Amino acid sequence: MSSALLQAFSMVFEPYTILVMILASLFGLFVGAVPGLSATMAVALLVPVTFFMQPIPAIAAMVTATAMAIFSGDIPGCLLRIPGTPASAAYTDEAFALTRKGQAEMALGAGLVFSAVGGLFGTAVLIVASPALAEFALNFSSFEYFWLVLLGLTCAVFITSDRPLKGLITLMLGLLVACVGLGNPAGFPRFTFGNTDMTGGIGMIPMMIGMFAISEVIRFAVDTLPPGEVVVDKVGSVLAGQWRLAKKYPVQILRGSALGTAVGALPGAGADIAAWMSYATSKKFSKEPEKFGTGHVEGIVESGSANNSALAGAWIPALVFGIPGDSITAIVIGVLYMKNMNPGPTLFTTNPQNIYAVFMLFIIANIIMIPLGILCIKVAKRILKVPRNVLMPLILIFCIVGTFAINNSVFDIGVMLVAGIVAYLLEENGFPIAPAILGVVLGGMLEENFITSMIKSDGNLLAFFMRPIAAGLAVVTLLVWLVPIMRGVLGRRPVAA
Repeated sequence: MSSALLQAFSMVFEPYTILVMILASLFGLFVGAVPGLSATMAVALLVPVTFFMQPIPAIAAMVTATAMAIFSGDIPGCLLRIPGTPASAAYTDEAFALTRKGQAEMALGAGLVFSAVGGLFGTAVLIVASPALAEFALNFSSFEYFWLVLLGLTCAVFITSDRPLKGLITLMLGLLVACVGLGNPAGFPRFTFGNTDMTGGIGMIPMMIGMFAISEVIRFAVDTLPPGEVVVDKVGSVLAGQWRLAKKYPVQILRGSALGTAVGALPGAGADIAAWMSYATSKKFSKEPEKFGTGHVEGIVESGSANNSALAGAWIPALVFGIPGDSITAIVIGVLYMKNMNPGPTLFTTNPQNIYAVFMLFIIANIIMIPLGILCIKVAKRILKVPRNVLMPLILIFCIVGTFAINNSVFDIGVMLVAGIVAYLLEENGFPIAPAILGVVLGGMLEENFITSMIKSDGNLLAFFMRPIAAGLAVVTLLVWLVPIMRGVLGRRPVAA
């Protein structure tokens, strides 16, 4: 263990890795601070760059860019009332109300400091929980993995959408895309329509770049709304008063961090859902709920903690089971496979130095967030003045070049553009795209484990319930399916006169 720790230390603190983290941090701060550009988009744009890096610098770039983007999304939300990232939307009105009161530095400082605190809490849970879960997961067979993947897909539908039916439709779309090509247990070409480019399946990375980056470019092109108006000319010291807030709201910080980590670990949830749930929880248990929405910092403290703790939480199922906790880790899993760091319990036993390096990267990313975040806030007004009609064409060019560079394939560019158009149309009509991404990522794993299990059991479906862990996962999965259906049936019964 000590040798693995020393090896991880040398990989993380190598000058090249540190330089990558600083550049990725600045990139993440910029992307998060520009309204409409999400943390997921930041990671998607980094994929072509990480293609040419060693595994640890590649992961370092993604971890730091994500953490910075989630925080810096608070900046335009606070100053413009336009959330920079979806995770910032939960408390944008609250932060903007504080800005109108002349307390922009309090709102931004709370977002910065407690994002770092939440991130470190989530990292601590990741460090403690992941190895124990990995040891437990070594007992898993194809039966357990089948139910685990099915549970992950189910949670994605019910958690990521207030309209589960729409979530189910996009999930099925993702599973359909996962069926394309020869990459199935039978090795039979499916849905290729005689196109040789499709025999290898639909590329996951081009599809993700399209769904998260190209869709935003399209959204900007058709957007007719005027930009928001900055209501503050200068921002004071963002650290002033944060210690007082920490002493006043310790329960809220702990609750937000714990909830964020737990929600992040649920497949398909992520920082966006964590922030909304945490803000709602904060209001429900607050001693001053009437102040929420009028410029009350309590909700920002708790939601800010939940944001970044969810990022670390999402890596728990990604590293241990290869199941993404959110759309960001879905992209990261693709990169891990490219770098021969296949996620799963064996990663902890065969390459422990890589896991220790990931833990260190999370700690460093959350520590350097504070000084770099302060710098970003100081120049926020200039960042917000970057004309998006200049930025978006550059992003489009970068996406096209980066997607082509992955496989030197024009077909991948077509996949990216079609995926962008489809994602834009889905989101405009209220369909969440996260279940579609999870369907693509997990579809192959679901089918492979089902076929393997059927071969093992000689076609006996009862075998899926015979092993204790598999039976437990099956019960939980079926309950998640049946409870909403039963509620709907009971809710429709006529009341007796």
